[in-house]
Amino acid sequence: MIAERGVAATRVADVAARIGVSPAAVLYWFDSKEQLLTEALMADDERFYAELGARLERAEDPRERLRTLLAAAAESAADFSLWMELWTWALRDATLREARERCDARWRGSIEEIVREGQLEGQFGAIDPAEAALAIAALIDGLTVQVALGDPEVGEQQLLETTTTIAERLLECQLAVGKAGDRASP
Repeated sequence: MIAERGVAATRVADVAARIGVSPAAVLYWFDSKEQLLTEALMADDERFYAELGARLERAEDPRERLRTLLAAAAESAADFSLWMELWTWALRDATLREARERCDARWRGSIEEIVREGQLEGQFGAIDPAEAALAIAALIDGLTVQVALGDPEVGEQQLLETTTTIAERLLECQLAVGKAGDRASP
């Protein structure tokens, strides 16, 4: 409901009606609408990472894992509204700011782990893994906002192509399947 209407237009009474309980029952479990937003985002985040984790396990090497991560980001871009809500509310709320920081650290950490592994296997160049993760995550976030807002020039495919191209440059490797000269080493 928060993703559909936004935090400002979602009342606790609306959430209660949607799930068939009283507003008092919702407030028993959540102290505020902000806590409800945080929990909704955390649940969505856990779902995303469970699905991503299953996909990453099937990937054979770091290059494929990074391609998989970039594809998952592109596929979920249209459903980015909860994140946009969180960012807006986190500007003024310390609890939401902390939740955002945890989520962002986890996201960048996932990318950094793949970069480190790729470097150990000789598939990626010698960039600092944390720096690469920050750049890739920031690019994904920025383009995802455009997709979520319905920018006619930035769709899921454009997001995937752009993030892949920039990741290839940062990591000095080929990621795109079927590209000329595609090989495992930088």
